[in-house]
Formats: sequence, structure tokens, C-alpha cells
Amino acid sequence: MKSDDLRQKLGKIDYQLIKLLDERLELLLKWQRLQPDQPAPTQSALPDSFHRLVQGILDQDFYHRIYQEIAGESEKLLSKDYRLIAFQGEHGAYSEMAARVWNDSLIPIPCAEFTEIFEGVEKGIYDFAVVPVENNTGGIVNQVNQLILNSNLYVVGAVELGIHHCLLAPRGTDYRELHAVYSHTQALEQCRQFLARNKLQPIPFYDTAGAARMVAEEEPPSAGAIASKLAAELYNLQIIKENIEDFPHNITRFLIFSREANPEKGEKCSITFSTAHKAGTLFRVLEVFARQGINLTRIESVPDLQGHFAFFLDFEGDRDAPKVQQVLEEAQKITTRFRLLGCYKEKRQN
Repeated sequence: MKSDDLRQKLGKIDYQLIKLLDERLELLLKWQRLQPDQPAPTQSALPDSFHRLVQGILDQDFYHRIYQEIAGESEKLLSKDYRLIAFQGEHGAYSEMAARVWNDSLIPIPCAEFTEIFEGVEKGIYDFAVVPVENNTGGIVNQVNQLILNSNLYVVGAVELGIHHCLLAPRGTDYRELHAVYSHTQALEQCRQFLARNKLQPIPFYDTAGAARMVAEEEPPSAGAIASKLAAELYNLQIIKENIEDFPHNITRFLIFSREANPEKGEKCSITFSTAHKAGTLFRVLEVFARQGINLTRIESVPDLQGHFAFFLDFEGDRDAPKVQQVLEEAQKITTRFRLLGCYKEKRQN
């Protein structure tokens, strides 16, 4: 074994240690929300059952001191009462990037499924949720929009994020040796022309950042990942090429949800509603907005759980503006299952 190989293995272990510590702290933050009346298991000493794992290379007191330090820092973290924002995927996901754009003082917590995000906010485990609702090239995110229809959460913010994909690989990789690329199906589709030009085999993975993490930890032969620049930084991967998406104006819109409505003045509102199965009913709703000169920025139809269609509509204005209040009152009278999702400000990052 060469010294370079040893150095690479040491770096990988150091990376894993840091990531495991971060994951441990995230679990403690979730514990604190789930069991607010019980002290979190920060542990100031090495558990007795772990003594058999100590190989004797270092004195056991050293491991106890490490645990004491971890416990002390954990207690400091828990005492600060940070606010948490949940996102779907692994760290480095585009949803996490959107969360940082919206409010970089929040602690982003990864979740495996969108349902886990909504349930977590409803139960108070997380303060906020950030979810993608539509992409200008890939269309709407059906699962998320259906979850919104059946949720009582409020929209308190939005982010339009420019999606810039990167081809990533373990450090030291010769790009000429790459033959396959892992990523989410949507990311693979958005880079289809790039993959074809470079004769790279696309391999679907559950998440872009998850693909980056897998490539970093498992180093599958001749394989890379398509993910964000943030994922490259978090997983210590080499950026082979940036901005590999086929269309330069690739934008995903994210909504921020909370259990409480946004108390501040907004610039955009979101509503959902259904209409009777009669010709012209949707036109009547849109006509209400047109008469007041209110600009619509989004209208989408989504099937609900009953097999009917519900509509999402976004428009410019603050809910307290007289003409907006009038429009909301009129629209509610000619629709069913009407709900004002929220009034909020939208941030943009290209």
C-alpha cells in the first residue's frame, strides 16, 4: 500500500467522523422536540457496553474525555433553542440550498420522505419545511402538491432557485475513466444531452445529494454523481465540470411551510380551491382577479384523493390590501374547499 493510499483512507475516516458527529447532534435536536420533558441523552461518559470495542491502542480515559467534550458541546447546542427546517434528501440537496437562501440562521434537517416533513412540522418536531413544488423544465411535483392539499400548514415564504448541476467524482479521479453517473431521475433528464455527448451511462438514484454521498463513501468504480456544488463541498468530492444542465435557465420553485401563518406583510398569496363540474366555473374565478387587475403568477390543477381536481393559484399582492380582500371574498363564494395557504415574500437566487 502506498502512502498516498493511506493518506486518502485517513481523510475518508476523518470525513466520516465529522459527518457522524453532525448526524448525532441532529438526532439530539429531534429528541429534544419529541421528548421536551425529558433530558436528551447527551452522555458525558463512554457507555459501559462500549468498553469491549476499545482496542487498547489508546487509554480508555482518552475515549471518556472525547465523550465528555461531545456531551458538553451537545448541551450547549440544545440550550440555544435553534429553529429547525426540514427538507427531503441528504445534506447538499437543492432543497437545503433553498432553505439557506430563505433563512441561513435555521438548522436544516434531512428527511427521507416528503410525508415525514409535513408530519414533522405538524407535530412540532420542525419549525419549518421547505419543499419543491414546480420546475420550469420538469413541471410540478405531484406528490408534494397532493400533500399540500391535505395539510393544514401555512405557506410563509418561497424561493426561486437556479438549479446548476455539477459532475462530481472522488478526488484524484481521471474524468476520462468515468463511464457511469448516479443521480435523481429528474437531474439525469435535465443533463441528458451532456451525458450523451460524453457517453456516460445514467443510473437513477433516490436523491442528487444522496448520490454524491454514496459516491464519496463507496467509490463505485468508474462512476461519478450529478449533484450541487454544495454537495461537492460537503462530501469532499472533485468537481469535474459545473453547469452541465442542458438548459441554462433551470429554475425550481420552493415553498416554506409552518404551523402558524406569516404575521408579516407579504407580496404574494397562494390559494387552493375546487370548482363545480360545470363549464365556465374556472373562468369565473379567473375573471374575479382580472377585474381587479391582480396579476396571477401560477395556476395548476392537481388531482385530490377523492379523484377530483383542485387548483393552486398564486397571485401578487398582500392579503390586507382592500382589493385582495375583495377578490378572496368573491372567489370563496364561487368555489369549494377554498383555502388561503398564505401570504409571503419570495426570494430568488440564480
